[in-house]
Amino acid sequence: MTGRDGPRVRVLVVEDSAVVRHVLVRLIRDDPRLELLEAVETAEEALRLVPMLRPDVISMDVRLPGMDGLEATRRIMAECPTPIVIVSDSSTDPALRISMNALRSGALSVVQKPAGWPVDAAGGAAIATQLYIMSQVPVIRHRMRYGAVAPVEGDVLPPPRLRPRLVGMAASTGGPQAFAHIMGALPATFPWPILLVQHMGMGFMEGFAAWLDTQTKLSVGLARQGELMRPGHVYVAPAETHLTLGPGDEVRLVNAPPVGGQRPSATALFSSMARVGAGAIGVLLTGMGEDGAIGLRDLRRAGGYTIAEDRSTSIVHGMPGAAERLGGVSISLPLGQIAPHLVAVASAAVPLPAVAGMEGRA
Repeated sequence: MTGRDGPRVRVLVVEDSAVVRHVLVRLIRDDPRLELLEAVETAEEALRLVPMLRPDVISMDVRLPGMDGLEATRRIMAECPTPIVIVSDSSTDPALRISMNALRSGALSVVQKPAGWPVDAAGGAAIATQLYIMSQVPVIRHRMRYGAVAPVEGDVLPPPRLRPRLVGMAASTGGPQAFAHIMGALPATFPWPILLVQHMGMGFMEGFAAWLDTQTKLSVGLARQGELMRPGHVYVAPAETHLTLGPGDEVRLVNAPPVGGQRPSATALFSSMARVGAGAIGVLLTGMGEDGAIGLRDLRRAGGYTIAEDRSTSIVHGMPGAAERLGGVSISLPLGQIAPHLVAVASAAVPLPAVAGMEGRA
């Protein structure tokens, strides 16, 4: 069966709520890009069907009778790798934790579970579009391939003039697992604050920040307007708000239009960091699209040091690849080398003089 632009994307729905399952079935059947293969109530039934039906994408609930969506995601990614979109109730802590761990285990994205029919147009379109887009992501057998860190080869330390005082990081598809890996490998004594942008749906950012806080020795939380940044703290962009560097190295949250279709935007973050030049390090990780590429170029041109995740570990190399093509990348590294490299940069960095708004806040 074909849609408007070619073969329809074949979807397997895993959802135990009859109401939500009905809604998802209607959304899929009403979208000319999608084709429903089957809608099942349990992870066990999904595991039986996946190797038989070979869906293009799976809509996965997280709280299921018997095996939950996290374990189902792990099993599918290990045995029959398939793009998985987590459909979660963001209002419950257990569901949020399972959702975030499912993302780390190989699921590609998380969307808000519909409450019932009719679904508002924006919410319905968001779910259908996520299923369609994520079906296009090539997934591989998931394994914890980042555990062993290979040594960084060659002369990759920043030039002597580099005197960092803050780090900005951004990601989209595949970002939660990438961030968890990097943050988990950074020591509690990491000397700089980190500003972090992750593309994720409304309703999930607070839960994402709380989950990331459990994955690292650093302190992680949602950024607040005017907050003075502290070393060893991670400031996560709230949903639908640009996170930027303000005067005096304060957090500045901006309710401006999306940049390149994204809010929060990686480009908005990196471009704001360009004003401190060599005082900033930008890190652009896995993600679909081109957000962050222009901003990383701006930062590098201003004297900042810029790192992109290498194609070899990126779930989607769109964002870092675009930055490489624009000349915005000082160095590309596999994910497992980024945290050790940042620690090495910190060890080699030229000591900074006291900076207004930053001194005395260890």
